[in-house]
Amino acid sequence: MSTPQIEAFLEMMAVERDASPHTLSAYARDLADAEAGVAAGLMRADEAGIEAWYAGLGRRGLSPATQARRRSAVRQFYRFALGEGWRADDPSRRLDAPKQGRSLPRTLSGDEIASLLAAAAARDGAAGVRLVALVELAYASGLRVSELLSLRLEAVRRDPAWLIVRGKGGKERLAPLNTAAREGVKAWLIARDAARPEKAPDSPWLFPSASAKGHLTPRRFAQLLDQAAIDAGIDPARVSPHVLRHAFATHLLEGGADLRVVQTLLGHADIATTQIYTHVATDRLARVVQDMHPLARDE
Repeated sequence: MSTPQIEAFLEMMAVERDASPHTLSAYARDLADAEAGVAAGLMRADEAGIEAWYAGLGRRGLSPATQARRRSAVRQFYRFALGEGWRADDPSRRLDAPKQGRSLPRTLSGDEIASLLAAAAARDGAAGVRLVALVELAYASGLRVSELLSLRLEAVRRDPAWLIVRGKGGKERLAPLNTAAREGVKAWLIARDAARPEKAPDSPWLFPSASAKGHLTPRRFAQLLDQAAIDAGIDPARVSPHVLRHAFATHLLEGGADLRVVQTLLGHADIATTQIYTHVATDRLARVVQDMHPLARDE
């Protein structure tokens, strides 16, 4: 949700501060969230309204980093509003920066992954088939987004159970494909072949596009996931290509997978990088016990 005042602020950021398109997009999302989350809207909000919206960010599961970014966007907007004479006060002045604490990866539950896939499948035509294949591949294999989008067509034509992936530092590893991922790829190959004009040269990429690299870009994939998240009723701030990789690792550990195995599948050089997922899995299991065990519930 945008307003003339938000548009003016974004224009100022672009012209006077030379903000990048990525930065402008982030400010636009953050301010739209605030505009929609404050009943009176940003221009009429009082301190109580702004503080209530801000307090709700944590309850929605947003990370401290995302909360801090939204706080910054709103505070900068109000400083601009004061300078323009649109307001005589700053209702965001008492917002405290969130405690960063331990930085844990964002992830999604199994039910949320299923909802995301259902939303992707509901899209019309080849676009929906492609998005299902992308999500299934990312979630089944734990591929980095760069590895996923640069997959070559020849790597999947023969319906492999494993992919050979060249990751960071040029190191190769095996990435598993479950039945759902393989079925998603098969469906995409059929749709992809059908969409290619007759006699036109085929792209070497599994997910071709008109981008400079010839394949789908991380930004475009993120945009597609944002829309699928909205359709699925999930806050898009919680969803990204990298979150699917986090979900892959977290759900494996919750299912009892060995940490060393997960390290190998993710392509981590140092197991300390992988260990952070044990905290995510442990925290989630603790919440399950607290919520579901009869003796753990507060009377």
